[in-house]
Amino acid sequence: MLKNRLFYLFALLLAVGLVLGACGTADDEDTGNGGDTENEQAEGGDQAEEGGATDFKVGMVTDVGGVDDKSFNQSAWEGLKAFGEEQGMTEMEGYTYAQSESNADYNTNLNRLVREEYNLIFGIGFMLADAITQVSGQYPDTNFAIVDSVVEADNVASITFQEHVGSFLVGVAAAQKTQSNKVGFIGGVDSELINKFEVGFRAGVASVNPDIQVEVQYAGAFDKADKGKQIASFMYNSGIDVIYHAAGGTGNGVFTEAKDLKKNDPDGNYWVIGVDRDQYEEGAVPDTDDNVTLTSMVKRVDVAVADVATRAMNGEFPGGEILAYGLNDNGIAVAETNKEALTEEILNEVNSWKERIAAGEVEVPQNHDELEAYLGNL
Repeated sequence: MLKNRLFYLFALLLAVGLVLGACGTADDEDTGNGGDTENEQAEGGDQAEEGGATDFKVGMVTDVGGVDDKSFNQSAWEGLKAFGEEQGMTEMEGYTYAQSESNADYNTNLNRLVREEYNLIFGIGFMLADAITQVSGQYPDTNFAIVDSVVEADNVASITFQEHVGSFLVGVAAAQKTQSNKVGFIGGVDSELINKFEVGFRAGVASVNPDIQVEVQYAGAFDKADKGKQIASFMYNSGIDVIYHAAGGTGNGVFTEAKDLKKNDPDGNYWVIGVDRDQYEEGAVPDTDDNVTLTSMVKRVDVAVADVATRAMNGEFPGGEILAYGLNDNGIAVAETNKEALTEEILNEVNSWKERIAAGEVEVPQNHDELEAYLGNL
């Protein structure tokens, strides 16, 4: 019995010793790891402060025109890519886009980017305004930006442009170029925004020659190239020789029609004025040296997107603000790529009106009521 008790006592002491030893080892290891973790956290914090953009992610949601619409969606993506590459980001990890095939995709795409923890999410085009309003309200800790519209929320930056001014200037160019005294305007969706393009263009044309006829038609969509081609065909066949489009992907059909006509009739006048980005390349007639792009009303969506992304990354996100990009900050420009078509005489006239607008001598109308008043004073 005594031997058994001594055995049990020895076993108990041994077990206690092992437990205490294990606890001591665990404490030592925890202390060591704890110190390393604090050091790693401090280093990580320093890196975040030095790099600034280490964990910053930015995305954009296109409207139905798509990221390759040759217009403002594409321009926005070019700006986002330029920003990402400048910051050393990789596509999909640091910056990305979500393409919308229909209006129903807007909320879905915005919510997906929120779930994927993007810090800043752009909605490209006024058609996303309702979706941005709804989703930004649901996620107040995520920053959003809307292009071509205004959403009143502390976590939304509204990016706008002086489209009417740029459209006025290309209207001056159209009036100088036309030989038939008939020009056309093709809009995507008949809306307050696209009306600014139409109104500015008509005012510019009339400022040069009030007797020039301006035919206006809306396609009802930004992604119907076939509809754009059909309308352009009607206009050119009616004697119109310059068409300005503000129709996104629908405008691609205008270029197609003009190039087809030019190829079959090399001596004919079938000019297109592009929009949002320099669309000179879209006007190249296959197998010839001809180009039907007279000029383009360049709206620097790329510059605006990169600017807002940079400000957000640096902790200076302009939430709740309406940003207006215009002539003074190169947000609006007239493309001069086609030197052969946009002659020095035309360009001098455009620049003359540009200077008058910048000096405040000319106030360009923005809606149909203002246009009526403007035309009445010519």
